[in-house]
Amino acid sequence: MAQYVAEFFGTMILVLLGDGVVANVNLGKSKGQGGGWIVVTAAWGFAVAIAAYITGWVSGAHLNPAVTIGMAAIGKFPWSMVPGYIIAQVIGGFVGAVLVYITYADHFAATDDQATKLGVFATIPAIRNIAVNFITEVIGTAMLLIGILGITNANTNVGALGNLMVGILVFAIGLSLGGPTGYAINPARDFGPRLAHAVLPIPGKGKSDWGYGLIVPIFGPIVGGILGAFLYQLFI
Repeated sequence: MAQYVAEFFGTMILVLLGDGVVANVNLGKSKGQGGGWIVVTAAWGFAVAIAAYITGWVSGAHLNPAVTIGMAAIGKFPWSMVPGYIIAQVIGGFVGAVLVYITYADHFAATDDQATKLGVFATIPAIRNIAVNFITEVIGTAMLLIGILGITNANTNVGALGNLMVGILVFAIGLSLGGPTGYAINPARDFGPRLAHAVLPIPGKGKSDWGYGLIVPIFGPIVGGILGAFLYQLFI
């Protein structure tokens, strides 16, 4: 149970800080408005590292169903714990998004654009092409798993710096591969907050775009996580 609680708490922190920076940069009358892509990607990377340092010693800080499933697929995590981890991660993502809404409630009201409001919670493709968007998420998440397995390999000897390096990895993925889809690379990070967007009383929020959200940011990262885990084992 402690591991499940840690996954909930860690994913909540991840989304609170990650979705929080998107709100800060994009919502009306926020002091961070116009901060730009580098600010967003940096904060997401820091959010991963911080959440991992807080909870990693308890649960391993997967904070991501794609990581959990990828690790289980190569025998580095028990399948029996996968459902509990995923449920905890999704609930954590939902609660983190609710906290962002509470923090920025006035700024949501001061923002007219529906896509901007949805973009605080969930990923939106720059050019909507489901097949290409899906492949983009597969590539990004495969790189995530390859990076995590490489960084945490005992032969790398990074020790306590491992979580920081994973945060830098997420920063790099966002800078290099995040433009087409907003780099969900984590089903819980998208599904939980998208669900929050659907149920919260956000004025003028528009639709939650489940036609995209139930396909690309969920199954793309899962496929990519499994692929990346197997590729690392095959070549390293």
